[in-house]
Amino acid sequence: MPETENQISKTILVVDDEPRILAALKELLERQGYQVAAAGDAAGGLAALRQRMFGVIISDHLMPDMSGLDFLVECQRIQPNASRVLVTAVLSLPTLVDAINKGEIYRFIAKPWLREELLATVRNAVNRHELLTQNQRLLAESSELNRRLTDANSAYARQIIQLEAQSHSLDEANQELGRRYDYSLELCSRILATYDPYLAGQTQAIAAVARQMCASEHFTDEERHVLKTSAWICDLGLIGVSREVLRSFRREPASLTERELAGIHSHPIYSQTLAAHLDSRSHVGETIRAHHERFDGTGYPDGLAGQAIPWTARCLAVAVWFVECGRPSGQALEEVTAQAGKALDPEAVRLFRATTHLSPLPRSVREIMLDDLSPGMVLAGGLYSPHGMLLVGEGQSLSSGTISKIRSHNLMTPITQRLLVYS
Repeated sequence: MPETENQISKTILVVDDEPRILAALKELLERQGYQVAAAGDAAGGLAALRQRMFGVIISDHLMPDMSGLDFLVECQRIQPNASRVLVTAVLSLPTLVDAINKGEIYRFIAKPWLREELLATVRNAVNRHELLTQNQRLLAESSELNRRLTDANSAYARQIIQLEAQSHSLDEANQELGRRYDYSLELCSRILATYDPYLAGQTQAIAAVARQMCASEHFTDEERHVLKTSAWICDLGLIGVSREVLRSFRREPASLTERELAGIHSHPIYSQTLAAHLDSRSHVGETIRAHHERFDGTGYPDGLAGQAIPWTARCLAVAVWFVECGRPSGQALEEVTAQAGKALDPEAVRLFRATTHLSPLPRSVREIMLDDLSPGMVLAGGLYSPHGMLLVGEGQSLSSGTISKIRSHNLMTPITQRLLVYS
């Protein structure tokens, strides 16, 4: 079983050519708990050094085959960590000091030695060996850790290079995907233009209005993408309707048969199906499907009402209504405003008016949405219920309680009029 560092440090080699002294030293040190090996000459000591490890080597100086100093110098070569102690009565002090300074010996003991001095020297020699071996072990562990750290850093650097390359490739792929996406939208626009130029013109106008609405802070990035994309392809399903039926629907809707009208009313579903091939986001399809739903629940294809209609679909419905009514912008704006709370979400109408700036306002007045109301604002026009009851008078400063009441009333009975406040 291999010896531990602590056991090696407490293992002592004693070399002396006088048997009586050798036996006395061995007995003294063993009583102190040390493991002691004895050799009667330098040759025997060197042989012992080649067989096992020692923490301390104690040698007499005057020996017949080799001086103690020369012996300890040789010991330094074989076991450099061992603490070497020379016992002498004749060697000059300058020589001993020089040997200590050169590291050839750790200490020397003058003959005749004092028991306590000898034991103290041995204890210090053992401690020295323990420190040396611990330091070497820690240095080896530190070197190993540094090596592992260097390897890890190298591996990390390689991974960083790979990740940067992958990121670059991903950026290029995303850019290419974006180009293909834009190209797909353009292709859809060209298909509409080829099938029905008037329909393509309407689509471009709807997309322009949606883009203006998206400039507000009332959308997340995802909602902006959904609204812009849906505006381009919401009527793609109309390519399944004959041109004659489309022209009749624009000029005289009442002349259509039930089957022809059902085809018109089904186009949001067809558009949703076609859109899935271009954009797999479910919200895009849901917005397209619901863009002809009415706020009052009488729209198509699913008869959704109020908040059940996706927010982006309610906004798209305003843009579609504004464009498809086919009137000059002033009259179209009036019609959109008149449909607030009926076909259209009043909040979406307010957003449309605020972002398109089609309705001129005095410089000191601005139009806001219901969600924008904040304490301290002063109304530039009174708020009335659909039955004509005054809710909040013109010039009134809004408090938190008043705003809460306005919003609660809107949940029960939508407020359809414009919200104007002084700047």
